[in-house]
Amino acid sequence: MTLAELIAQARTALDTAITARQQEQDALMALRSDENLTEEAVAARVATRDAADAEVTRRQQALAELEAEQAREEELTALQARTTPAATRAPAYDQVHRVGQDERTYRPDQDRRGAQFQRDVAAAFLGDYEARDRLTRHMAEERVERGAQVEARAVGTGAFGGLVIPQYLTDMYAPMARANRPFADACRHHTLPSTGMTVEISRITTGSNADNQSAENAAVAEQDMDDTALSIPVRTAAGQQTASRQSIERGAGVEDVILDDLFRAYGSRLDTTLLNVATVGLSNVATAVAYTDASPTTAELYPKVIEGLAGVEGALLDQASGDNLAVMHSRRWYWMQNAMGTSYPLITQPGVVAQTLGANYAEAYGRGVRGILPNGTPVIVDNNIAVNLGAGTNEDEIYLVDRQECHLWEDPDAPVYIRAEQPKAANLGVLLVVYGYYAFTFQRQPHARKIAGTGLITPTFTGA
Repeated sequence: MTLAELIAQARTALDTAITARQQEQDALMALRSDENLTEEAVAARVATRDAADAEVTRRQQALAELEAEQAREEELTALQARTTPAATRAPAYDQVHRVGQDERTYRPDQDRRGAQFQRDVAAAFLGDYEARDRLTRHMAEERVERGAQVEARAVGTGAFGGLVIPQYLTDMYAPMARANRPFADACRHHTLPSTGMTVEISRITTGSNADNQSAENAAVAEQDMDDTALSIPVRTAAGQQTASRQSIERGAGVEDVILDDLFRAYGSRLDTTLLNVATVGLSNVATAVAYTDASPTTAELYPKVIEGLAGVEGALLDQASGDNLAVMHSRRWYWMQNAMGTSYPLITQPGVVAQTLGANYAEAYGRGVRGILPNGTPVIVDNNIAVNLGAGTNEDEIYLVDRQECHLWEDPDAPVYIRAEQPKAANLGVLLVVYGYYAFTFQRQPHARKIAGTGLITPTFTGA
């Protein structure tokens, strides 16, 4: 196989690799527009795209090596044609064939400003093989004509500021960190009704009565039942961003970046509303269990957790599911993990080593249950929990709930994405809006407890 055939094969392989890489990039961009996007899916797709990218680089290097070899062969051929051994006498004028001189690739008389050379330099950088061939022939011609002068001169990338292009790693952009919705994801989910701006639930507030019959044929106990309507408002969380048409049409993935940020801002707003909104947020409906301590320790906090869980079950009675949750800020969870000691519960629990104060599952933030407490209660870590509570504005709270009584209604398609071009058409702007409807309640069966007080000030990690 000739060198030219090898180069042709290498170019075909490179074209195939570039096409495969573009397909992987297109698949990645399509995945990022999926509202059910997960970090694992994105990471897997990015890894596949990067593997395709590495294949392009490998094929590009292989082609460059073959082309360099071809250029060297052409250079040697040209030198050989110009060299005549001193001992060899030139043949007579009428005994040789005459070959005309080849034209230079770039001729000053046809292109005084060198525009074609500059275009070929830019095109070769972008993968134009014909432009690369012309540049290769030009360098071979220069070596033949000027030899050592070409080899002796060298310049760095600073001489080509307009050609050495910075590489912007758009796939590695750093999104804004947000608390997102760990607690909301742990709640009991329902489908939001398709119409109406309130959700109504009947709560039996006066129940039947049963008593021992005083005598045979005597009247048995009777109590008229009564209910109270629980009205739950349907809320709307929404956000918008106006982007110039130039940024979307000439940028790299700008619209996907904006939507990703809007979706996560939506999730954070929904979650913080569940926890902190006035009157009906978890912090405001939970019954407080005071933990007042100037020198708090995890060992002293744990009995308050048990007290709170006892209150949850005492409020729910036979409606308790046992599917309890402890919801706390990440700073509180790590503070509890820093405790060291020799004491441990006298009653062991399933799945918990007796000598420890619970177990950490080493899950990433927002991926569900982070660990369990000594009595087996799962822990949800949520950084939407306020850390500016109390008289010193430096306290957080721990919430203890029955998950089956933490109700969240959402539209299955929420959040909805609107791309509106007409309102901003005169400004060449594109309005991107994300919104969704939801409703929630923790008061269908009032039961929630919260641990609050000076024992939950900004933690210090002293091992206690």
